[in-house]
Amino acid sequence: MNHYYSKNPDSKSEPKLITYHYKDQIFTFKTDHGVFSRDYVDFGTNLLVNSIIINDDPNPILDLCCGYGVVGIVIKSLTNKEVYATDINQRATDLAVYNAKINKVEINVYNGDLFSSLPKELKYSQILLNPPIRAGKEIVFNLYDESYNRLVDSGELYIVIQKKQGKDSSFKHLEQLFNKVEIINKDKGYYIIKSVK
Repeated sequence: MNHYYSKNPDSKSEPKLITYHYKDQIFTFKTDHGVFSRDYVDFGTNLLVNSIIINDDPNPILDLCCGYGVVGIVIKSLTNKEVYATDINQRATDLAVYNAKINKVEINVYNGDLFSSLPKELKYSQILLNPPIRAGKEIVFNLYDESYNRLVDSGELYIVIQKKQGKDSSFKHLEQLFNKVEIINKDKGYYIIKSVK
C-alpha cells in the first residue's frame, strides 16, 4: 500500500510544478505522486505558515514531516537561522532538496523516520509540524513527545490539525508535555496549536 508517509512510494513518478503565493512572494515547488498534497499547497500548511512567528532564540528551526519542503523553504526565506527539514518519504525529501535550490534558499534536508536521521546533538528553537494523521495516533503522539525532547528550554512546537482529525486529544496530550499550550489561529475547521516548553 502506497502512502505519503511511506519510505519509498511505489506510485509512478509524474513530477509537476506548482506555485504558492505567500504574502508578496511567489514560490515554485516541484511535486509528484506519492507525496502529500501534490496538486497545491494544502489549506492546513498554508494556515500554519501564515501563523508562525519566528522567535529570537538563535538555535535552528525544524520542519518536521516536511513533505516537499513548503514550510521550511518559506520560513528560511524570512530568517537567517539555520533551518532543518526531515521526512520519512525519500521522494518527498528529494523534492525538498530540489525545491530549496529553485527557490534559492539553503536548508538542511534529511531523510528518515521521526528524528532518526537528524544530528543527535541538535536542539531546536522551533519545530513546525503538519502531522501525518493517517499514520495513526500513536505515531502522531510520538512526534509530539520527541519534539518536546528536541526543543530548547522555552522552545516552541507549532502544529496544524483539524477538529475532526483529533484536535481535542492532541491538545490534551500536548498539555501533559508542555508548560503552555494555546490555540493561536483557526479557520475552516483547522487549528494552529502552539506549545511552549
